[in-house]
Amino acid sequence: MRNAFSALVLGAAAISTAGCASLTGRQAAPDEFAVARNAPLIIPPDYTLAPPVAGTVTTTNDVQQQAIDAIFGGPAPRSMGEMSLLDQAGRDSAQIGIRSTAWDPDTRIVDKGPVTLSILAVPESNSEVASAQIQQ
Repeated sequence: MRNAFSALVLGAAAISTAGCASLTGRQAAPDEFAVARNAPLIIPPDYTLAPPVAGTVTTTNDVQQQAIDAIFGGPAPRSMGEMSLLDQAGRDSAQIGIRSTAWDPDTRIVDKGPVTLSILAVPESNSEVASAQIQQ
């Protein structure tokens, strides 16, 4: 009798903790298709783009400049102080293409002297100890 009573108590506990789903026989899960309605498919408009014609010239510089201006805002107007500083620095007397020759190895910007030039002209070595020999 004691075993029957404990089995009945365990069964009641199992049914009460399982909830109502164990009594009805099926679970009440939400229907995902009833929650939202599917939107109809939309056909995009027909953009009748013409293919490029062979032999025509494209204006890539114009397009690139427009993109640069759109990103960076184009050239900004200079103040009077900046214009005065540039005039005093001699912007009108600068050589054309000076920026191309400034990093040229043959261009001597500062007179470094024969000792410094001989140190810079030493070929690379594979040794771990750094050494330089200067001819006198």
